[in-house]
Amino acid sequence: MTQEKRVALVTGASRGIGRAIAHELGRQGRIVIGTATSDAGAEKIDADLKANGIEGAGMCLNVTDQASIDEVLKTIGERFGAPTILVNNAGITRDNLLMRMKEEEWDSVMDTNLKSVYRVSKACLRGMTKARFGRIVSISSVVATMGNLGQANYAAAKAGMEGFSRALAREVGDDGITVNCIAPGLTMSEKVVGDPQWDAVKDGNTATRAIKREQMPEDLIGTLVFFSSSDSDFITGQTLVVDGGSAMH
Repeated sequence: MTQEKRVALVTGASRGIGRAIAHELGRQGRIVIGTATSDAGAEKIDADLKANGIEGAGMCLNVTDQASIDEVLKTIGERFGAPTILVNNAGITRDNLLMRMKEEEWDSVMDTNLKSVYRVSKACLRGMTKARFGRIVSISSVVATMGNLGQANYAAAKAGMEGFSRALAREVGDDGITVNCIAPGLTMSEKVVGDPQWDAVKDGNTATRAIKREQMPEDLIGTLVFFSSSDSDFITGQTLVVDGGSAMH
């Protein structure tokens, strides 16, 4: 099926899940804007997109700063047109047991992983409403429903993301905008591969899955393509777990 020429904004696109998503959206014929938190990261994304023949650009974006978001959306609009596909992928972890967790560790995860979804989604809504088409896909986590030791902040932020998405879906459905989440398990991104602290966790995650292998960023691509396309017109307010059959409901 020939896909519409639409502008897609992917936050946190320099590596792992975000990079895989940016590549696939580009292969689908989208104009892809991938963001990173530094100029060097944005330049890396820009070069990566060009090397893969993808139209678009890398841009520096601080998802915790409204002025940065407004400036990036203005630049995208002037260069490419308003984004009608948004992938909220930017996120951080600040793991600690709750008794030891500092307020800054709680606040920084909430600001980056949850409040940013409010900020960036809101900033994109005007263009989507005008186009009578919008796809907002946020990358959640199975931790939102399962919980995880030392991740009370991360679990709360991802659960909040899913609740936000359900509420927003009810607000914008009649405008041709759908809002959904994808919840992966532990995924073998550059952050995880080669990090000794994750070795025991990786083995345990694989053992609990019905499909007994490590999860890769590319495992999310099929779901993302579906949620970002016209094929999912009648699906909104949903969270699809993609984790190889570990968290079954």
